[in-house]
Amino acid sequence: MSFIDHLEALRWHVIRAAISVVVFSTAAFFAKEFLFHDLILGPSRNDFWTYRAFCRLGEIMGSTEPCENSVNFVIQNREMSGQLAMHISTSFMVGIVLAFPYLFWEIWRFVKPGLYPHERKNSQGAVFFVSILFILGLLFGYYVAAPLSINFLASYTVDASIENQIDMQSYISTLTTMTMSCAFVFELPMVVFFLAKAGLITPEIMQMYRKHAIVVILVIAAVITPPDITAQIIVTIPVMLLYELSINIARTVRRGDTARLNAKLAQEQNSSR
Repeated sequence: MSFIDHLEALRWHVIRAAISVVVFSTAAFFAKEFLFHDLILGPSRNDFWTYRAFCRLGEIMGSTEPCENSVNFVIQNREMSGQLAMHISTSFMVGIVLAFPYLFWEIWRFVKPGLYPHERKNSQGAVFFVSILFILGLLFGYYVAAPLSINFLASYTVDASIENQIDMQSYISTLTTMTMSCAFVFELPMVVFFLAKAGLITPEIMQMYRKHAIVVILVIAAVITPPDITAQIIVTIPVMLLYELSINIARTVRRGDTARLNAKLAQEQNSSR
């Protein structure tokens, strides 16, 4: 294909991707009550699933402290068009999140024809696993990282006379940052898979720099969570598990590449006889 033909193909991929975002954004816009009352504002209420789960866990462990920690703050809007603007922008963001698997599939359809046959074979299931990891990270961020951050920040006070009245944009920004950060961090195994396929990373390198990786993970957990040691540990544990999983993925990739190389060498030797 010529350069113009590539641009034409890319244009249609972009158009289809944009249409999917518009469709999901429109659906989210008209589902206003569910989007805001149940989904967006869920972590701001004491009956949210995560708070009830921590309460039950505390009761099992003989502690009532998780049940006593209540979310107590007011979300407010200070601008005339603030709620409308937030409704539109939030619907657009939700549309991108819902359309993410399809967006990645369109990207993959554009890239796939330019790959060699063995590269296509090695990348089978990429769209599925990328989408699954993205969804798992999104759920972890929404049900674990975001509620812990919101609960800590909303209950933190420097003086009892100061009332927490949180701006709507600040609340949604915090929620979005927590969930999306976790969604992309959970893509670590797929990133390692492609880097290992390209020969840019090996399991030995990942094992050698494991201590450095722990420090980096702790820094990332400190950035995406409030200065609460419990929240940081809860976020660090699954990321560390993903790192260990990535080491095994890199080891599996190298084992497969070695087996294919040995088979190719054996075939060449047999053909030369």
